[in-house]
Amino acid sequence: MKASGGMQAGGKAGETAPVRGFEMVPAEMPLAMPEQDFSATPRDFPPRPLNIDQWARRILVVLLALLPASMAAHEMRRSIGLDGISAWEGVYLALFIPLFAWIAFGFATSLIGFLILSMGKGAGVRRHRVQFATPLKGRTAVLLPVCNEDFQEVLGRLSVMERSLTRVMGGERFEFFILSDSNPANGEIERQAYLDIRKSFSRPVHYRRRALNTGRKPGNIAEWVQRFGGGYDYMIVLDADSVMSGQTMARLAADMERHPHVGLIQTVPTVVGASTFFARWQQFASRLFGPISAAGMIWWAGSEGMFWGHNAILRTKAFAQSCGLPELPGRAPFGGHIMSHDMIEAALLRRRGWDVHMVMADDSFEEFPPSLPDLATRDRRWCQGNIQHVPLISRIKGMHPVSRFQLLVGASAYCTSPLWLALMLVVLGGALAGVWPPSAILPSGGLLALTAVLLFGPKLLAMLWAMADPARRIGFGGAARMSRGLAADILLSILMAPVSMLTQTINLFGILMGRKSAWNGQTRDRDGMAMASAVWLFKYHIMLGGALTALALKAGTSIGWMIPVVAGLLLAPFLAALTARKDLGQKAAQSGLFQVAEPWWRTQSYRASRYRQLSLDNAPIRPSSNIANDR
Repeated sequence: MKASGGMQAGGKAGETAPVRGFEMVPAEMPLAMPEQDFSATPRDFPPRPLNIDQWARRILVVLLALLPASMAAHEMRRSIGLDGISAWEGVYLALFIPLFAWIAFGFATSLIGFLILSMGKGAGVRRHRVQFATPLKGRTAVLLPVCNEDFQEVLGRLSVMERSLTRVMGGERFEFFILSDSNPANGEIERQAYLDIRKSFSRPVHYRRRALNTGRKPGNIAEWVQRFGGGYDYMIVLDADSVMSGQTMARLAADMERHPHVGLIQTVPTVVGASTFFARWQQFASRLFGPISAAGMIWWAGSEGMFWGHNAILRTKAFAQSCGLPELPGRAPFGGHIMSHDMIEAALLRRRGWDVHMVMADDSFEEFPPSLPDLATRDRRWCQGNIQHVPLISRIKGMHPVSRFQLLVGASAYCTSPLWLALMLVVLGGALAGVWPPSAILPSGGLLALTAVLLFGPKLLAMLWAMADPARRIGFGGAARMSRGLAADILLSILMAPVSMLTQTINLFGILMGRKSAWNGQTRDRDGMAMASAVWLFKYHIMLGGALTALALKAGTSIGWMIPVVAGLLLAPFLAALTARKDLGQKAAQSGLFQVAEPWWRTQSYRASRYRQLSLDNAPIRPSSNIANDR
């Protein structure tokens, strides 16, 4: 291992960046990572055989989503279009039908996931059991990018993973790299902490702080690939708040060796480490509702899975060959460095013929923002990154159709909020203008019931699935506590939905106007917020709540259907301030509200990971001779 530190030049011509870097790393093992040409289709990948079964699954999901959307459109057409469709009614239907189809698609995915998980080994589900009789041959680097994080917490999580690898056959084939983009002050703290602890590890743990933070996290990873990627067959990419057991790491590496055509395996991480009331609620929701949604998505995505940028293993040479990201021309939000790089990287891997899979692993964890404002800050960055993908959907040549669909879905997710707001304004505006009677435009009882099923059905299905297994049921504290948690989640979700609606609408329009998002270290710990700050932060929500109430009263429409929306908007600052408190989180834990099972490293002994794979073993395994020679 070599240690170095010093000054580096950078920036514009004639300028220097007086930023000190420090590293203790092995000898460099360079690997070329060429910048990709989005305007030309790569010619060095084999033709993909048509997977009829996989496409049939996708068509089924689309049909399951279109069926209730068509029923809703027909019902609304009967209500408002018997004498022809006016301009107001046309706008209403143009907003209503896509929103209904969106929630129907989510329900269809969750329904399929529920059926798959409930049937166990049936319908394409297999419990993935890797036999470790053959030792791992490849070397794996575990990459831990950090940027102005609480470094003691980072080292604590790294120590848990490092110790876990000592219990796994083949654990000696793994090395850790801490890749820092922190500022000089935090970098000095990291340097001293690393030097104090590095000799206590049983395997190599390297550290490098870049002198210049170029390209954010993707630039950080790319710099490692170009300097050290040639010495490692695989790389497990984590976030600063990630934890993954050694058993899962070894199984991921073994999977890559067994399937040489696979370029990436993304685990579905579970939320852990919640302390505030808000984070505990989200942790409960993720644990209870996440599996059936993830199972459905894995089922229809197949070998065209997604990448979330962390808690995943990648084939290093495939990543270097496929994922060199260019800087996009123009100004923000569509120009500059690609912000939500992970989905693009998955699309580029698939573009060159590499399979991208998602799997469910019990021992893959991440943390969640501690409060609603912190979630909104992160969500704004994601919004800008996903909106940046829109021109790339058509610009990147040779991309798989499913990859294009996933980019479109990711971007459209941030368009549903302004569409929902516009729909409410059209309803109230039309009633105020006398275009329709106040009651004529509102959904019928049957349509409201169908909407409720689509919105809350996945939650009920998830609870049924959790109830069916004694171990899962006990993990959530039993049927009574799980039911209390579900009821509280539904109430909070109803109140928080309009808050997120306006927040995302403001963010979207701000981004389209050119206001860029900062991409710095995340706030991972908080204990409450001042009420005055909360009121100022959510002032537009309060104003919109008051305006909608006034419009509804003036239009003479029933205020009943507006109560959940108005209540959420008016109560936004109080909800944000109260749910950001740790003492309420502790009280919730003591009462059993939002109870979840403890993670594996907090138990007396590390449990073997149950590594459920919903698609990989069922995917057609192509002979390695069909893969390009340089793979």
